[in-house]
Amino acid sequence: MSVLWSTATPNPAGYREVSAADLHAKLGRVRVVDVREPSEFTGELGHIRGAELVPLSTVTQAASAWNKTGEVVLVCRSGGRSGQAATVLAKAGFTQVINMAGGMLGWNAAKLAIER
Repeated sequence: MSVLWSTATPNPAGYREVSAADLHAKLGRVRVVDVREPSEFTGELGHIRGAELVPLSTVTQAASAWNKTGEVVLVCRSGGRSGQAATVLAKAGFTQVINMAGGMLGWNAAKLAIER
């Protein structure tokens, strides 16, 4: 079942985008994948509770075991790397790929809870 997909903003690359606030409202009901490096995941910006750490360089390999029809929300520092990962997954046939616009910088700017 779609939690964020239907209300997310379409991107020409085949994925959609949501704000930090929209994702926060649905935490616990969507899969969140953080594509940063381990040192960033536990670093200054922290990470979103429940997020899975899958560095960008390993996304393609890890995604081979994922459900291609399930929602997956990608997160990074600013939205760039997660956008790259979203493009890769969309091209690989994933049907509900969502990028969190603004990344952890936006999450922190919105003063949303983080873990380290």
